Amino acid sequence: MNQRTHQRHQQERQARSYREHDTDFAAWAAGYGVIRHRADTQVKVFRMACDLEQRGAVADRSQVFRLLGAADRLARAAMWLVVHMTYAKRVCTDGRPLAAADFKADPQGHTGGSLNMVPGYIGYLAANALCGLTRSWLMGQGHCVAAIDACNLLVGNMEAEHAARYSWTDEGLTRFVRDFYSYALDNRGRPESPLGSHVNVNTAGGILEGGYLGFAEVQYVHMPLPGERLVAFLSDGAFEEQRGSDWAPRWWRAADCGLVTPIMIANGRRIEQRSTLFQQGGVDWFAAHLRLNGFDPLLIDGTDPAAFAWAIFEAEERLQGCADAVANGSTRYPVPLHYVIAEAPKGYGFPGAGTNRAHGLPLAGNPAQDDSARGEFTAGAAELYVEERQLREALPYFADHAAQGRVREKDHPLGRRDVVLAHPLLPDWRPVGGRESPMAALDEYFVAITGANPEWRVRVGNPDELHSNRFTRTLEQFRHRVFVPEAGSDEAVDGAVITALNEEAVACAALGNKGGINLVVTYEAFAVKMLGILRQELIFARHQKEAGRPPQWLSVPFLLSSHTWENGKNEQSHQDPTLCEALLGEMSDTSVVRFPVDANSALAALADCYRRQGELHALVVPKRELPVLLDGEQAQQLVRDGALLVEGNPTASVRLVAVGAYQLQQCWLAQQRLAERGIDAALICLLEPGRFRRDFRDEWERRAGTDTALVEELFRADASVTMVASHTRPEALAGLLPGGGQQILFGYRNRGGTLDTEGMLFANGCSWLHLLQSLAGALDVLLSEWLGADELTALEGRTDPRPLLRFTPC
Repeated sequence: MNQRTHQRHQQERQARSYREHDTDFAAWAAGYGVIRHRADTQVKVFRMACDLEQRGAVADRSQVFRLLGAADRLARAAMWLVVHMTYAKRVCTDGRPLAAADFKADPQGHTGGSLNMVPGYIGYLAANALCGLTRSWLMGQGHCVAAIDACNLLVGNMEAEHAARYSWTDEGLTRFVRDFYSYALDNRGRPESPLGSHVNVNTAGGILEGGYLGFAEVQYVHMPLPGERLVAFLSDGAFEEQRGSDWAPRWWRAADCGLVTPIMIANGRRIEQRSTLFQQGGVDWFAAHLRLNGFDPLLIDGTDPAAFAWAIFEAEERLQGCADAVANGSTRYPVPLHYVIAEAPKGYGFPGAGTNRAHGLPLAGNPAQDDSARGEFTAGAAELYVEERQLREALPYFADHAAQGRVREKDHPLGRRDVVLAHPLLPDWRPVGGRESPMAALDEYFVAITGANPEWRVRVGNPDELHSNRFTRTLEQFRHRVFVPEAGSDEAVDGAVITALNEEAVACAALGNKGGINLVVTYEAFAVKMLGILRQELIFARHQKEAGRPPQWLSVPFLLSSHTWENGKNEQSHQDPTLCEALLGEMSDTSVVRFPVDANSALAALADCYRRQGELHALVVPKRELPVLLDGEQAQQLVRDGALLVEGNPTASVRLVAVGAYQLQQCWLAQQRLAERGIDAALICLLEPGRFRRDFRDEWERRAGTDTALVEELFRADASVTMVASHTRPEALAGLLPGGGQQILFGYRNRGGTLDTEGMLFANGCSWLHLLQSLAGALDVLLSEWLGADELTALEGRTDPRPLLRFTPC
């Protein structure tokens, strides 16, 4: 007899003994239809009940068994509702069979995954009720939202949009299932239904869409603050989707992190091909893999809500025990994170369970058209049906929040962040005429503002070298988070700098810390790998704003440095403005993209970011020492207005518009030459192009836009030529900016290699020589009237043009 078989026999004997001596326990252990309780779960639950009784958390252990019995009923009822959401357009609370006309012509839904999520979410609710506290929750597999919405409707844990439309009545549930994948539009052309195919802002307690598999896995460990608890439901498919989830134990520290319980629903994900997890040997292989990466795996029955409740309780107890051991010096970091593996057949509890089709539509046919499929649905739904009387008896166990002094699950702490800096420091402005690295100036300011607001947890996301990007003081202050610091290095066990050679993972360290102050520093070229997680955050934040519940976390800056125009020495792979271009396409009231031109404008931009909430700020910041061109007042005006007239006649018919530091320098050189030749030209620094859109896409974006009078002043309709030199590819701004006359755009044209900054400018046709060449053509002027012979020779490429492009302010 092997050890596993011996253990199973022992558990069966123990469970039998408990049932024989405790009638309340025996009543629960008998199960409830498809909700069954294995012997190992029975033993674990009995011991947990005794523990809760001894602590005084419950009056007696029978209270635990009664509550878990109620959870069985709620789980079955929620599963019954989930299958109706996919297939039915009518619901009868008395459980009568549906006719062919009561089914949807086009059923939709990730039904199998949602069925598997129901016991998990009900187990989470049960754990909260048993312990008298409200944990936060997160679901990485957002396409399983039907489970969350069904459970929330059942227990009355709904946001206003759902509560106004849905109830446990024939009418309310019929509207509920019809709203699921209804595709209907309201009079503004937006989804009419408050339900979504993924977690959305109307999903009570939802904080992450989960449309991008894998990002929950790299965020959850950074989310809860000390004293908070988080249950993170994860997908087995996401295990191979996103690098970095294995590193969670590297980052957890009791001093600045709340308790986290990661739970993987291991249901054999397979659409076209099995995942690596199941090709390698299933949950046994995965458990061994977790142990090698610093986790303590807990294997449970993923079909049983009681197993989830026990696992949450047990994982927290173990993690708190580890924290206590670190505090008393009996162990040191790393400590294992207790990772729950909930194994279940895909779509358990309904026909088609365990088959590949259970991922989406588990029945072999459509009940609206297929008698056999309709019969399968009717039989499967009957197995899940719960009488209304039994539901009424079960619900009070999950509605005791006021008596327990805790908030509803829809109001859990992670979903109600509100971070405002009590001391928003004014930057130490640099004198005009000096030279300083804009990144070095931001480094100093970040240390100052975090020091002035010490009550907030700090996270710095760093995928490469902070020293290389001039963030030396930040690194000295906050240090890399490691287990065993090297002597003399910028490392500490409690360091706040999360460093890993993975852009998504370090971005998520900052984005997960919505209860604090954050910063991400990255090479611009490689920041494009962060785009997926940035879009997920931007979309969810924007939807929250539209729903009247704007997010209140402190805006997060992403410093894109070592950027395209000053990173030529590292070949063209390091020359890529794609991320800022993509973010300019997002809604500009939440996706703020700015191009500081010197130390003071960079300082003003970062200070402004930390005065705002619920936004992501991409700041394209040079790291080289540059001339300080703007004083503090001008820098603040530039940030406030989004653009600034720097030099020249404000009514000139020639407009030189610069987007980026090196572009401003080249435009300034061009403007100076034109002034010498008696040509009026207005030099405009455009910091934030998104606020100057020719066509705003909705009212929120319009409100965030620049004052119309300023737009008309800077981008004059009577201009003959507007020349735009941009850090981005010129196509990124084509059609975006307003203005009259001929518009000529310059920028990155995918030309690079091993070059210096001046070489990059020339290779991409973005030098002041090229600007004047195009302007002369537009105005029908001989270029030789503006350029000398040596300059013309350089423009033709017959001599080295780079010395001519170096900028020295007057």
